[in-house]
Amino acid sequence: MNELDDFRAALRQPPEEPFAEPDLAKIMADGTRIRRRRRLLTGTAGVAAAAAVVLVVVFAIQLRQPAPAPVAQPPSPAPALSTTAGPPAEQPMGNVVGTGIRTRAGELVFYARAINLPELPDTHFGLVAGVRSGTSLQSLLVANEFRGSDRSFGFHATDGGEVIRDQLIPVFGYFAGPAARITTTVHGFTVEAKLAKWSADPNVVFFWFNPDAVPDSAVMTPLIAYDADGKRLTK
Repeated sequence: MNELDDFRAALRQPPEEPFAEPDLAKIMADGTRIRRRRRLLTGTAGVAAAAAVVLVVVFAIQLRQPAPAPVAQPPSPAPALSTTAGPPAEQPMGNVVGTGIRTRAGELVFYARAINLPELPDTHFGLVAGVRSGTSLQSLLVANEFRGSDRSFGFHATDGGEVIRDQLIPVFGYFAGPAARITTTVHGFTVEAKLAKWSADPNVVFFWFNPDAVPDSAVMTPLIAYDADGKRLTK
């Protein structure tokens, strides 16, 4: 007998301990536990994935929410209001001359106002037609010399004869020189102006005409000034 025959004879010999029959119920139970474990793991992964999705959604919602309101700060103090009043009160040069003409706003007056303009080096004051009510003054019209000296001999700043702020301003002006009488002619009749010496310079005389007699300058003839002796001062 050769080696091959010995190997074949050995295979034919029964085993010293017989094999037990397979336990099919145990095998099936073990298989079920494995499947359940896999399902559980799969289910856990699904729960974890769902949790992750929820977290992502929650985080996204949180990102979309408006930012929290800032902490309220105490209000800053309001800036101090300026106590500066309106334009300064009118400062006449010399006395204010009342005319006796009453308006709804007060009495019509004349007074001088300082002028300081580089383009008018020889003009230092202007004549103002205004309204006085109590101690307050409201200017309506200002006339001043614009050629040469404001105190050169003769008539200066003749103006008026117009309605300003519902008030008829009389024809007015001033004369530099010893005028004691000033006249004009309206429709062939001589009309005299009312006069008042300027307290700041008695050589300057303010004059104005009654609006009823001289409503405007268009009806006037050239002005004539006379001294105290009746001598004509102008041509």
